[in-house]
Amino acid sequence: MADQPRRILICSCEDTMPLDAEAVRRGCRGSQVTTARQLCRTELERFRAAAAGGDPLVVACTQEAPLFSEMAEAHESGADIRYANIRETAGWSAEAAKAGAKMVALIAAAAEAAPEIPFVKLNSEGVTLIYGRDEQTLDAANLLKQHLDVTVLVKPPAAMQPPAVTDFPVAKGKIRSAKGHLGAFELTVDEFGQASPSSRGVLVFGPTKDGAVSRCDIVLDISGDAPFFPAADLRDGYLRADPGNPAAVLKAVLRARDLVGSFEKPRYVTFAEDLCAHSRSQIVGCDRCLSLCPTGAIMPAGDHVAIDAQICAGCGQCASACPTGAVSYALPPADALMRRLRALLTTYSDAGGERAVLLLHDEAHGTSLIGALARFGDGLPANVLPLAVNEVTQVGLEVIAAAFAYGASALRLLLRAKPRHDIASLATTLALAEPILVGFGFGPGRAATIETDDPDTLGETLRAIAAPDPAPRPATFLPIGGKRDVLRTALRELRAAAPVPAEVIALPEGAPFGAVEVKVDGCTLCLACVSACPTGALLDDPERPMLRFVEDACVQCGLCKATCPEKVITLKPQLDIRAALGPARVLKQEEPFHCIRCGKPFGTKSSIERVAAKLTGKHWMYQGTDRRIDALKMCGECRVIAVAEAEFDRAGTPARPKIRTTDDYLRQREQQTQKGDT
Repeated sequence: MADQPRRILICSCEDTMPLDAEAVRRGCRGSQVTTARQLCRTELERFRAAAAGGDPLVVACTQEAPLFSEMAEAHESGADIRYANIRETAGWSAEAAKAGAKMVALIAAAAEAAPEIPFVKLNSEGVTLIYGRDEQTLDAANLLKQHLDVTVLVKPPAAMQPPAVTDFPVAKGKIRSAKGHLGAFELTVDEFGQASPSSRGVLVFGPTKDGAVSRCDIVLDISGDAPFFPAADLRDGYLRADPGNPAAVLKAVLRARDLVGSFEKPRYVTFAEDLCAHSRSQIVGCDRCLSLCPTGAIMPAGDHVAIDAQICAGCGQCASACPTGAVSYALPPADALMRRLRALLTTYSDAGGERAVLLLHDEAHGTSLIGALARFGDGLPANVLPLAVNEVTQVGLEVIAAAFAYGASALRLLLRAKPRHDIASLATTLALAEPILVGFGFGPGRAATIETDDPDTLGETLRAIAAPDPAPRPATFLPIGGKRDVLRTALRELRAAAPVPAEVIALPEGAPFGAVEVKVDGCTLCLACVSACPTGALLDDPERPMLRFVEDACVQCGLCKATCPEKVITLKPQLDIRAALGPARVLKQEEPFHCIRCGKPFGTKSSIERVAAKLTGKHWMYQGTDRRIDALKMCGECRVIAVAEAEFDRAGTPARPKIRTTDDYLRQREQQTQKGDT
């Protein structure tokens, strides 16, 4: 658990669940454990006394967290208070009597420090565009006109009865494209025309034009057309409802009414552009994040990508797929999530728990499903350890590797039956983890998803897991550093804990680890690949013609392969544990050619000799003279000097006339003048 001892309050919730206080005390050594039966009501004084001391405090109750926090703020105790849910996740279960170790583990995980989350601001002044197809659009505008600055845009032909009073602008038009977010939408409208004030029985519109631009803070779309944005439900400020569902339209109207003012949303990911391997010299290498982002928040920006934090919805797929760690998740960062994972699994094992099944879930879907299973079913099995994350799709290979290194027997990721966005990144991560776990002797199927909205199905699926033996030598390492560093550490620790300590494991295409293979005979050591490599995996040598490779730094972005003019580079995805400790490997080395004039090494001997052999007697510039061939065998500086001394004419034409200066012209004119005088 956390290094600093804490006070712990656990409550039986009016004896609706058994408490093993002694197990908690053993598992949380150094902490003062207080039990209660009705902590939030008749025994509230116990909480007040614990919080008044100012010591770090863990309260094993989340339902009444608002009450406890309000009381602590009122008394200005200054205590660092964390909350753990042991009721729905452990106590309300058919196996509650065996869940003592699990309760200790949940409390230990909750005690881990939570890092501060950065935020981005969205500002909305309430300027709203309502886009529809008939009088329903006017009805929605009438509901909002007292709260927002409303404009109505109706799709052609817009045959509607004109309003008796002009409370808001009405126009017709068809939205061609849209971009932006809450507070900063920009819409391009074709066939745009404004309503005529003299409209009588039906709205009449003035002259129309294409390409009109509308800027607004909120877009309410009840047109029934296809959404304007990918993953439209995740676009802040864009509210869309089926016009055939009046309840859905009313719900969207009520949501729009509240979107005025300044809002904060988490900055879900951090981005270091200097680590991005997107492209070099206009050659694209890695585009994993671009193809995965459901909201279109990521765009190319030269050699790297750019992420719009206002549009990002926090799915985390970019962070889980990024091979270099340029994109990392911030809610929480990878190392913070891993510390919670470490506390959960190691404490469970230390408290006597066996064959832990780690269940990763989100708050919105997973927590409610687990709660429903606890209230109306048999609850979670005693060996299933739930851990909430912001989005399940943020889970990367480092989390999976660490889970099994810390002693998990199986891992399940809980998803909706119909996800809100594509989960391709998670599927790729699991496909990458499978050969690694099998290669290390854990066996197939250890990590998988559970896709359901039914709590009973969740319970049945978890109870059906025949949890195999965990790692024989569980790790206890502390995750430190960035995403790539944490991943390397987790994989090394996984191998150390694994039943089979394999050294090299073949991986599927697209893996973030692997080797570069070069066809030596075709490589000219031009070193274009070295210039293109964004991670320093390919290196040259300043003293001699040489190409070296550091496998631990390779992310298999493919830029070297795409840049190579001879097309002699191939990628070999694999996990080589020895690569982290091994030196740079020489892929090709040649003897340098020494300048025949000054002796300075330059180029490669084979290249210079090959060029000279191809040109001698075969090219019109190199017929019958050795001086031109000798110039090819000189370094750049000596070649310039030699060409100047020999006055070579590269075109083979007669010698150029001597350059004439102003003095030459003046002298010539003076001589002609003198001749004329005589």
